[in-house]
Amino acid sequence: MRRTRSGARPVAALLAAAFAVLVCGLPASAAPIRPTVDPAAPTPTAPFPGRPPQGHAPDGRTVGGEELDTRGLVVAEGAPALPDGLAAAGWLVADAGTGAVLAARDPHGRYYPASTLKTLTLLTLVPLLDPARVVVGTAEDENVEGSRVGLVQGGQYPVSLLFQALILQSGNDAANALARTAGGVELTVAAMNETAEGIGAFDTVAGTPSGLDVAGQSSSPYDLALIFRALISDPATAAILTTPTAAMPAVEGRSPGYQIQSQNPLLSAYPGNLGGKTGFTDAARHTFVTAAERNGRRLVVSIMATENTPLRAAEQAALLLDWGFAVPPGSEGVGTLVTPGHLVPSPSAVTSTASSSARPTVRPAVSGAAPAAPTDGFPVIPVTLAGSAVLIVAATVVGRRRAVRLVPSSVDDDADPRVRRAPARRPCVEPESPPRPTGGSPSTPP
Repeated sequence: MRRTRSGARPVAALLAAAFAVLVCGLPASAAPIRPTVDPAAPTPTAPFPGRPPQGHAPDGRTVGGEELDTRGLVVAEGAPALPDGLAAAGWLVADAGTGAVLAARDPHGRYYPASTLKTLTLLTLVPLLDPARVVVGTAEDENVEGSRVGLVQGGQYPVSLLFQALILQSGNDAANALARTAGGVELTVAAMNETAEGIGAFDTVAGTPSGLDVAGQSSSPYDLALIFRALISDPATAAILTTPTAAMPAVEGRSPGYQIQSQNPLLSAYPGNLGGKTGFTDAARHTFVTAAERNGRRLVVSIMATENTPLRAAEQAALLLDWGFAVPPGSEGVGTLVTPGHLVPSPSAVTSTASSSARPTVRPAVSGAAPAAPTDGFPVIPVTLAGSAVLIVAATVVGRRRAVRLVPSSVDDDADPRVRRAPARRPCVEPESPPRPTGGSPSTPP
């Protein structure tokens, strides 16, 4: 188990440090360093040669409980045997209602997310953009790399339709148009990272609104489940996830109207499915996140870094859903999907605002909370107040607090890839190739 230093300092030292912050600003070494993307580095074209980096909370601890600090398998005590065919390098199944993680493999491995990152784009932008606002397509949208829904220059598309195009057909052109509407790609990516940090998804680093590979971009099985849990808890985003088809409007002289369909293989194939998002790039391979409900119980499953054999990502997810529903309701699990109530403010969030007053403020809808509407266009974070800086220094000097509430584990075996079953504790698809839209641009796998 990782430990953090604690202790006290004389009041004089604290006041001196606070005064230095007020005069010179908070030193970079005083706050944990959050991973970032490197757009100048070559675009990743293959998976990590070994395991990817492992993510942690800003204070170095494991989000969701120390039993999730493993690169192998961890399964709840008393659960049935896992199904065969689970070939993904990382996956997780959790009860979306209680938050209990029932089983996982490499839950905090920071894999390339591919288009499953669009779930974070959706979570971030739905509270910020007026669904009735009409967005005019640009040449940049039309020529964006990768999977496209078929936006054309001069076309007029409501934001609500662009959200559907983002999820149903994994349109990178829709992601680009939405980001432009929200103030630009840079601001949107900053907002996505703030959203991730706000819900405890510390393994996630967004570099694009579409999920196209960029060095340093990442998410994890844990984080994808955390994001998707938030999406299905908000009626506005949950409705988008379960939309089967949408109609793209005609653009005179450029494109006739056509229909797009959901690429989620489980939407109609798995009873009670609550939506899903596929993803594929050469570096990420196949990724998938989904959820389903049965007898009032909701489960969420994430799959990362898998191939189409022996089973596709969606097929593996279906097996894990069946397995999860067989686990007795109320099982404590091996960890938990955190909520904002588990978290304390991250120092990195405040220090980054001091260096960039243009970073957008995002208050995502989590666990049924109503999304916060923007106050005037695309909001920005104000410059950090001096009083806040003093509090941060005090927290740093006295001793870092936990970023999450953790359940300590007596087991610590990172190197053992075999299954670790949690000791009993006291109560306390790859995207299918979409049809070519009539008159629209052909799509490629997201």
